[in-house]
Amino acid sequence: MTYDDQVKLLCARGMHIENQDRAKDILAWLSYYRLSGYWYPMRHFDYGTRRRFDSFIEGASFDLVVELYKFDERLRHDVFMELDRVEMAIRTMLGYELGRVHPLVYLDAKSLGARAQQRRGKGNRRVHDVWLEKYEGALDNSKEVFVTHHKKKYGGELPVWAAVEIMDWGMLSYLFGMSPNIVRNRIAERCALTAPQLESWLKSLNIVRNYAAHHARMFNRVYDIKPKLGDDQRLNSVAGKMNRTFGQLSLIQYLHHQLHLSPAKRLPALMNTYPHNPIVPLERTGAPRNWSDHPLWEC
Repeated sequence: MTYDDQVKLLCARGMHIENQDRAKDILAWLSYYRLSGYWYPMRHFDYGTRRRFDSFIEGASFDLVVELYKFDERLRHDVFMELDRVEMAIRTMLGYELGRVHPLVYLDAKSLGARAQQRRGKGNRRVHDVWLEKYEGALDNSKEVFVTHHKKKYGGELPVWAAVEIMDWGMLSYLFGMSPNIVRNRIAERCALTAPQLESWLKSLNIVRNYAAHHARMFNRVYDIKPKLGDDQRLNSVAGKMNRTFGQLSLIQYLHHQLHLSPAKRLPALMNTYPHNPIVPLERTGAPRNWSDHPLWEC
């Protein structure tokens, strides 16, 4: 369809478009199918048949679609920034604690422990072997000066506190899971969590980070993975929201508070910019009406 046809189709289905020329410009920039995820909640829904129709409910407007997209754009940016600090903290703690065991402990499955030696998948390969293959690929592709220096002088076997610097979130998460219990517990205690809880958080937030990094719609997303929560009252108050974006953001807020990574004001400030409207309310993010009164979210 041409951009003219796309605008005509939206209008025919009941969407209000104040400025059609502007709408065509935006469709040429963002694409019909990318924006369709933002107008999807504005389409009629039959609760009896659980069917979503093509026609729009009264009040649906292209301007609101754009406002929701812009909010989501800010959300992706801010989530990525906040998770960057979490990643740095986990990387540093993991490198430090594993280094206390042995500088090269991460290269030896037996030294890491039983979980590293488990066999999984069709090839029945050890978990550590699969992980090590990914790490060696990252090492080979790294252009970091310290990596080049170490390859020339020591043959490339980086001490773990240096090795973690070339690992992505997923690799760090798996290394944490394979680490000796004493290492896992020490890091988890810093977060006031158990090791299994923190491991589930790292896996969950890795998914969130990937959505943010790859420009996926986030604001009203429903997540399949649910992190394990502890007894902290700050978490209990949002326990029922963990499969929604607000619940995932609450994990980030918690870690920023617990690890003293920042004043944790960025995400609350972002939530206050949500384009309030009766058609796609803030609750679609999973946020309760009194979200700003929650201990993790107080500005």
